[in-house]
Amino acid sequence: MIRVLIVDDDAVVRTGLTMMLDGFEGISVVAEAADGVDVPRALDAHPVDVVLMDIRMPKVNGIVATHHVRARPNPPEVIVLTTFDTDDNVLRALRAGASGFLLKDALPSAIVNAVVRVAAGEPILSPHITRRLMDRAATSAETYTKARTTLANLSPREHEVAVAVGQGKTNAEIGAELNVSIPTVKAHVTRILTKLDLGNRTQIALLAHDAGLC
Repeated sequence: MIRVLIVDDDAVVRTGLTMMLDGFEGISVVAEAADGVDVPRALDAHPVDVVLMDIRMPKVNGIVATHHVRARPNPPEVIVLTTFDTDDNVLRALRAGASGFLLKDALPSAIVNAVVRVAAGEPILSPHITRRLMDRAATSAETYTKARTTLANLSPREHEVAVAVGQGKTNAEIGAELNVSIPTVKAHVTRILTKLDLGNRTQIALLAHDAGLC
């Protein structure tokens, strides 16, 4: 059972998501929160696998809340909820550790698929949407240099995997490109996360983007 926490200051949105997700076998909404300030209490009270996190909330916004969630021991994954075209903070939320994002008007099947994939350790990185997000972020010379220096800690093969992750490729696609097995790709990703002290694949992708490699 995938346990979900829904965080949104709109009660209608929370109710709609809860009714929709609870209608799918294998997913259970175990808690709701109306603001980021309430998230720690909810996580203390309920084991959670995936958090659906709104960005704009009155007290503690989704960016700060996501950072706090991902800083917890054995943290749940976070999917950011956004209207996208009007919200410029999504990239900051991804840098804070979110595994991906969803449009609030996404189809129920897309939301369910996102929850299932993220719970299984796969980020929600639509190449088209993610590229638009990344292109909206101006990368400074300092950020570029820092990213290049950080990636220099990787082996040549790990570097190739990091770039492929940044291009939005799946483990299967990376394995086919590098002629290695999917478990080997997963092992490389795990080592990259450990070496670079990153929380998830999304942050690998953003680092590769900052370094100008994608």
